[in-house]
Amino acid sequence: MSQYFRIHPANPQQRLLNQAASFLRQEGLIVYPTDSGYALGCQVGNKAAADRIRQLRGLGNRHEFSLVSRDLSELSLYAKVGNSAFRLLKALTPGAYTFIFKATREVPRRLQDPKRRTIGIRVPANTVTQALLTTLGEPLISSTLILPGEDIPLTDPEEIRDRMGGQVDLIIDGGYCGFEPTTVVDLVEDMPKVIREGKGDTTLFKAQS
Repeated sequence: MSQYFRIHPANPQQRLLNQAASFLRQEGLIVYPTDSGYALGCQVGNKAAADRIRQLRGLGNRHEFSLVSRDLSELSLYAKVGNSAFRLLKALTPGAYTFIFKATREVPRRLQDPKRRTIGIRVPANTVTQALLTTLGEPLISSTLILPGEDIPLTDPEEIRDRMGGQVDLIIDGGYCGFEPTTVVDLVEDMPKVIREGKGDTTLFKAQS
């Protein structure tokens, strides 16, 4: 069975965060809360866990993963970001957005869009996730927890445990965090392009169009 940690959504217990980071460093696959629902996560270099995410979600090889980071300090290592795009990110992060950029060579090709060579970047506004990323000291590869044949992500941690116990290494119960997906913004070109409207406010982008 999967390990199950109840981590306080406002005051995360450091002892449990340390253990969660240890699971990740030992090539584990976890379920964790974000500001737009629960997600599956693993280390960037963990190919086996990324393959498990594809299997659990029924994803093909064309699926583009997201990199979830605590802040923008690691961004230039993984994404090619211009000055105007960086200013936009500073204004909108942390928040419920996924930003699409050209990936750098630090991103394994298996995690990129196979044609465009892009990667999604996220800086979520979730206290548990922020604390976990700080403890781990590196970003996570992430994918929303939507099971095959379903349209919305799982939102109840105990239901996740009942349905997925044994299929992941750790489930972090950080309380209810909604199910509305992130707003996806393509920043490969100079002009931002909203690919999907979700939880993140799109007013700024509409004003620029």
